[in-house]
Amino acid sequence: MKISIITVCYNSAATLEQTIESVISQTHPDTEYIIIDGASKDNTAEIVSKYRDRISHFVSEPDKGIYDAMNKGLALATGEVIGILNSDDLYHDNGVLAWVADAFDSDTDCLCTDIEIFDGSPDKVIRYYSCLKWKPWMFRIGHQPPHPGFFARKKCYDAAGNFDTQFRIAADFDMMLRLISVHAFKTKRTGRVTVSMRSGGESQRGFSAIAKANREDHRSLRKNGFFSWYPLIWLKYFIKIFQFLK
Repeated sequence: MKISIITVCYNSAATLEQTIESVISQTHPDTEYIIIDGASKDNTAEIVSKYRDRISHFVSEPDKGIYDAMNKGLALATGEVIGILNSDDLYHDNGVLAWVADAFDSDTDCLCTDIEIFDGSPDKVIRYYSCLKWKPWMFRIGHQPPHPGFFARKKCYDAAGNFDTQFRIAADFDMMLRLISVHAFKTKRTGRVTVSMRSGGESQRGFSAIAKANREDHRSLRKNGFFSWYPLIWLKYFIKIFQFLK
């Protein structure tokens, strides 16, 4: 099974090399690695050039944000299964993609896996994001499975369409809502940790970013025909408290 991994980046020189190494060290023999860079002004391009023979596609040009870059990656992907790994995250171990390939049986269109969130170095885990504790009804309170640990067949993305770039923070929530609940693709949830994710993502940068993400979650639910009341979106943080306890 061919698996396409997409990494989007912008001025990510501090962390990108570790991300790249975690992908190219995978034991799975059929991996397509795509890096989409937003015309970085640091030495991101130089880092990528060190591994150019292991990278299937490298695009470096201005874009309209992270989700526009992800859409470029989707357009290039030719694998049967697609995963998206952020430029400051890494795969938990070298056997992740081999395990993912085995997990995609004939009854699986989308695969949700667990992630660990670390601070500083991967061995300093501060949160454990379990998709087994997540249920589809939780979309209605703005709670989604961990996106870095999400894999889907290319045919699912082809059916659902691109990431909606009207959302600046929550287009991943919107995409997963469409794939899992709108199109109702067969989704498997597992307790396997696949990704070690650095803390401090876009939606975690202060109260204003959190509030904006919640508003976008609410807009996505309404756009896709799901009833939701904006104050209910804030309830997800009571659930997230338990992510600090494995």
